[in-house]
Amino acid sequence: MRKYLAIAVLVVLCLASKADIRLPNVINSNMVLQQQSTVKLWGWAGPSEKIYITTSWNNKLDSTVTTRDANWMLTVQTPTAGGPYTITMKGDNTIVLDNVLIGEVWVCSGQSNMEMNYGWGLPDVKAELPTCANKNIRFFYIPKTTSKTAQDNCGGQWVNCDSNTLKSFSAVGYFFGKKLNTSLNVPIGLINANWGGTPAEVWTEPDAVNNDPELKAAAAKQQPYDWWPLTPGATFNGMIAPISNYNIAGAIWYQGEGNTIAPNTYSKLLTTMIGTWRKAWNKDLSFYYVQIAPYTYGNKYISSIIREQQTKAMSLSNTGMVVVTDLVDNIKDIHPKDKHDVGYRLANWALAETYHKEVGAYKSPMYKSMEVQNDKAIITFDNAPNGLMAKDNFITEIYIAGADKNFFAATATIENNKLIVSSAEVANPVAVRFGFGNTAMPNLFSKEGLPVNPFRTDDWELDRSKE
Repeated sequence: MRKYLAIAVLVVLCLASKADIRLPNVINSNMVLQQQSTVKLWGWAGPSEKIYITTSWNNKLDSTVTTRDANWMLTVQTPTAGGPYTITMKGDNTIVLDNVLIGEVWVCSGQSNMEMNYGWGLPDVKAELPTCANKNIRFFYIPKTTSKTAQDNCGGQWVNCDSNTLKSFSAVGYFFGKKLNTSLNVPIGLINANWGGTPAEVWTEPDAVNNDPELKAAAAKQQPYDWWPLTPGATFNGMIAPISNYNIAGAIWYQGEGNTIAPNTYSKLLTTMIGTWRKAWNKDLSFYYVQIAPYTYGNKYISSIIREQQTKAMSLSNTGMVVVTDLVDNIKDIHPKDKHDVGYRLANWALAETYHKEVGAYKSPMYKSMEVQNDKAIITFDNAPNGLMAKDNFITEIYIAGADKNFFAATATIENNKLIVSSAEVANPVAVRFGFGNTAMPNLFSKEGLPVNPFRTDDWELDRSKE
């Protein structure tokens, strides 16, 4: 009797030890894997279960053994862009992932201006619907999720771009991906991870905020609302950590409005956030972002400080910033509707810097230096090799001040990539400000048509009173 009981127990234990292979949502049919790189495939199964994986692009058989914690991971090499392929996984069960493409993968993240889609009444997206179907553009949309600890899975599924799936996907992300797909002629995978209203702290690894007194104090100034989280790391843990094993080329980012409560630390916060993402992926991700647009914020200069901070953040390697002061249809709407040009400008940064393609001008002119000659301030710029132009007979949104710090509207003329600035009210210029206001939409551009980045030459304390 004891013999039979022992056998029965052994059978039960053996059966209990068997467990089907399970996968995170991001590893699935229809996915796009990063080309010509080492990519991770991972999931869960029974402890010590041997798993065999065959990739159809080279018919190579690889294997791994699940850990005692029921986790497994295996790395495979991907070829140049192409597909569709299959990936077969065999353990106690068999999973076949089909319609897998090899190409370029990007994360699209931020707050509402990245989240905006067809449902927001965007005419550019509506115009795309009849012709947008493209099996070489794939979407993965992560539902809004928070967590106190880093998660290893998230919701979502890979789908082809078509007139139905596009409606709920980021418009900026789509136009960015469309431009890459057309220019590179490779499949594009876009992972949508955004949440309207969120400050950048929630997208940053929590210890990086909580262990920094300056960032922690700035985060504590956030005002609670019912529509988005404020806890540092909440969406990083719930929406970024789960995909950090998934190899990507880089990320695009449209956010900043949610940090106007404490604007002076935004450059430090953004570069810290980028650093935590790069640490999570263990690579120097390309990271391109959008400068916040003109809008009637309640506090004078508040968004100008954010834009100034965003400009400073470009000192971090492998980053780039798109200026959008010319893409606003209504300064009383914090959500400009032109997402087509925003996406294309981001794509040009990626094409030029990540993929080393010739795209023409993609960097907005940036303030370089100021020299004073008599009663004139002479401003020079980077990124304006062919000179500047004004889209009207006179240059708008430019001001000059003397040592008394009183600014007056200035007259400016263009000499190639230099700006000659003066005012009858200022005999001895000390400082110049251009486009430095919450709602400023200046008319100065590079000859190639990109708006000059707003700037100030001074570091004086700013008036933070109500407008």
